[in-house]
Amino acid sequence: MYVTRRAMSFGVMASVLSACSSNLIGGFSATRGSKFQTVASPGFDAFIVKFKAQAAASGISDATLAAAFSGVGYMPDVVDHDRNQTEFRRSLEDYIAIAASDERVAKGRANYARYGDVLSQIEARYGVDAHVIVAIWGVETMYGERRGEVPVIAALSTLSYDGRRGAFFQSQLLAALKIIQNGDIGPAQMTGSWAGAMGHTQFIPTTYRAYAVDFNGDGRRDIWSDDPTDALASTANYLARSGWKKGQPWGGEEGSTGAAYGDRRIQPHDGGPVFVIGPNFDVIKRYNNATSYAIGVGHLADRIAGAGPIKGGFPPDRYGFTADQRKELQRRLSQAGYDAGTADGVFGAKTRAAIAAYQAENGLPVTGDPSMALLDRLG
Repeated sequence: MYVTRRAMSFGVMASVLSACSSNLIGGFSATRGSKFQTVASPGFDAFIVKFKAQAAASGISDATLAAAFSGVGYMPDVVDHDRNQTEFRRSLEDYIAIAASDERVAKGRANYARYGDVLSQIEARYGVDAHVIVAIWGVETMYGERRGEVPVIAALSTLSYDGRRGAFFQSQLLAALKIIQNGDIGPAQMTGSWAGAMGHTQFIPTTYRAYAVDFNGDGRRDIWSDDPTDALASTANYLARSGWKKGQPWGGEEGSTGAAYGDRRIQPHDGGPVFVIGPNFDVIKRYNNATSYAIGVGHLADRIAGAGPIKGGFPPDRYGFTADQRKELQRRLSQAGYDAGTADGVFGAKTRAAIAAYQAENGLPVTGDPSMALLDRLG
């Protein structure tokens, strides 16, 4: 959420509570619980004893503490993630290509249709465009497919003990215990990202306590289950309470219908399309304080609603490639037997690995970097 993510002006950097880990930065791949094993740590155990006493003084019952910390141990992989976060910088063109990929648009439209009735009810109650709610869901966890499987209590306990921001994570850990004590979720079912972001739309515990709602009326604010109803309604509640203007688009590419509601023009530093944005763009940034994120969510929402791709072109990248040339290089690599992944025009880890493999097997300097000469060679 807004207080947990750092941002560049247009590029987005990996942050302490990105879940997809948001996921866009890591290719929208949620952390898997199987990697995050516990190890013995006397220092961690002593910290937990002390923290339990503090939590009890804050109103957490002995029963809740016993259940929540049963089997909890120190998780070094969580600390490694926290200390070795690479600051990824993607161009807006790459960000949009991932956030509004053909797959994400298709799945967004399918989920919008599948949950149309409940989305209509959510929009009616909170006044937030349901397409935007679905778009956030898509960007955060690929519509619930990548919610994260790391035990939240263990992850937050580890970061409270051995993280860079111990006080912050202790506040999140205490909030997580209050959620368990309230009966919304059991400790074993409270899973999420390595840094404690949870559920379909990746709420951290304090945000959950402030904004989560029980929309389906079952007595629990359940953002973890396969049913996304409470998570989608909670996201709408968050946006509504952050100042969403009912009936107004976020903005749009200059010349589009949505742009007519904008009051500011922005253009990415790397050139390309101009966007005209309005107040609801700023509300989306409350969810993740990055311009690329807000444009990506807004554009995905428009695509889910039936709009077409962005019309304006982007300049060539630092290798001299246009998006079409990047896609062509990916296709040619795959056709040559080097799996470059989906031909989406984004030079990610898989494409670079394919380039490196081709270079190694063909007696070329192994750099993993694309080049026009390589494109021609593969022609």
